[in-house]
Amino acid sequence: MEPTFQEVSVRWSLGKRSAAEQGVRLGDIVLRNRLVTSSSLLGYGVANSAFYGMSPIAMLVPLDRFGAVTTRTVTVEPREGHFTTRDDWTLRELPGLLKRYGTVLRGVDGGFINAFGWCNVGIQAYLRDYYPRTRDQRTIISLGGFSAEEFVSLVDSVNAAVPAGDIAAVEFNVSCHNVNFDFSQILDAVLAEAVPRSQHPVILKLSPDVDYLDNARRAAKAGVSALTAINTVKALRLDPRTGKPLLANRYGGLSGRAIKPIGLRVVAELRDAGVTLPIIASGGIRTVNDCREYFWAGADAVSLGSSTWLASYPGYALAPLYAARVRRVLREVSRYPAQSPERKALPSSPVMSSRSTPSRSPMR
Repeated sequence: MEPTFQEVSVRWSLGKRSAAEQGVRLGDIVLRNRLVTSSSLLGYGVANSAFYGMSPIAMLVPLDRFGAVTTRTVTVEPREGHFTTRDDWTLRELPGLLKRYGTVLRGVDGGFINAFGWCNVGIQAYLRDYYPRTRDQRTIISLGGFSAEEFVSLVDSVNAAVPAGDIAAVEFNVSCHNVNFDFSQILDAVLAEAVPRSQHPVILKLSPDVDYLDNARRAAKAGVSALTAINTVKALRLDPRTGKPLLANRYGGLSGRAIKPIGLRVVAELRDAGVTLPIIASGGIRTVNDCREYFWAGADAVSLGSSTWLASYPGYALAPLYAARVRRVLREVSRYPAQSPERKALPSSPVMSSRSTPSRSPMR
């Protein structure tokens, strides 16, 4: 009998290799280690310009050593959102690019507020022009749509272009505040129709602004492999002189250090409520201690977002120092064991079960 996709994708040697060499399994998802990158911050995992599409800090870090790199959210058709689909900006065009940035990304106390609105090249262009250039990376492809039919189309496109096991997972972004859409209207249909069609594990991205406990339970019943907690927090900033919103979309998503306590609360509440799906935690993570806190709260993996990859424009002069910090975090988290002693494995498998008790053990 031929092995199934899940059986093939999770097999690895039981020798004395390190966790970094061996990889870790979160349910059906196989990562190189427990440190991944958050959606959008590193574009499509590769840049066509030195000025857009990839954080200057990320250009100094070995992305192929991360547990996985999560792409910008891609949709069925190209989408300008509130920004642009272009990613080939030249030095001469840099002033115009910075002016555009001012309408969709602002630094605020303790973080950033953004409203890019799912600007992306579309699924077909991503699979044709970007994915083949990132085959050395472990990838999580973020998918976004406004109906179950769109999510089914996205899943079918990924299935057709990417062999089972070649990526870590697809992530369903049904929690973005920047596209002005109520995802609760489509969530049940997306889970029922798109999840079973995927030949790759599915991650559901949760918003802290809706009933994430209920959504997590619904995801588990639908066969979702893991959860991302959390997406950005809906936020608003106004110009104190005019009262006009700082962002073109008025509302945006707050990220960075300011939302770390919220992210920790959501992860802990999911575990306290008995949710046993693997959790990839995101929100304000910058240091090894941040990772430890999330592991203590009940996360299985952690994701680096804006607090790691973004800085003020003058601050990017320190990109080499920031990159050194990222490499240190990567080194430490890579040593975190593939399986914590407190988490029980399936009797037939040396790896963790997605339905087993979550680990509360921090990195040592």
